[in-house]
Amino acid sequence: MLGDAEWPKVADAVIEAGVKENEIRAAPRLLGQVDVAGKVVSGDAMQTQRALSAQIVEHGGEYLWIVKENQPTLRMDIETLFMSQGTPGTPTDFRTARTLDKGHGRIEQRRLTASSALNAYLDWPYVGQVLKMERESYDGRPQHMRSEIVYGITSLPAAKAAAARLMALVRNHWSIENGLHYRRDVTFQEDACRMQSRTAAQVLAVLNNLTIGVIRHLGWNNAAEARRFFAARIGEALSHILCCPS
Repeated sequence: MLGDAEWPKVADAVIEAGVKENEIRAAPRLLGQVDVAGKVVSGDAMQTQRALSAQIVEHGGEYLWIVKENQPTLRMDIETLFMSQGTPGTPTDFRTARTLDKGHGRIEQRRLTASSALNAYLDWPYVGQVLKMERESYDGRPQHMRSEIVYGITSLPAAKAAAARLMALVRNHWSIENGLHYRRDVTFQEDACRMQSRTAAQVLAVLNNLTIGVIRHLGWNNAAEARRFFAARIGEALSHILCCPS
């Protein structure tokens, strides 16, 4: 999953992965169709690749990746750095931002810590900072407290992205999963679709992306509600698709 971490609401480009091609090989082709200059490209652990990182920065963009076990050395280096935080004799270059959200019967606390201490050490192109995101959610029942720690790496230096901005970028990245992929897979039922034609499946993905982009542009936050609304107003739905954007 790749996305523009600053503007996560609309899909800018879609390509079909080949039969023997995974996301790692398809991602450079996808980004070749998009002007990444001035943008922050975010991705899940599968996109955390050296060549893709270099490609983005050398075309004027910035990257923000989630780091997991598919990059074991990188993840261990980042985890070790943050485990040493507060220990005498260790780096003191740590910057932290916190948020606390309440809603839907749940309290969620997030803390992001960023550091540039590994910039000269890591074997990674154009690294600007590494980060650790901690999330805790609580719905009022002690046994239902959930916690998660996620590590990341970005080309954005501290001068361009303080901890608060990095937190916003990470949250925007997660919103792509909720705002686009979940809606396509569940609300628009792509996962339940049994199309045999690869071309038809690709066309369906493009149309669903277009539909989601239009309803978000119109101010709808609930895609299922928007589908029901426009299902009874086909003419109005077509007018929004065919008219010039405002």
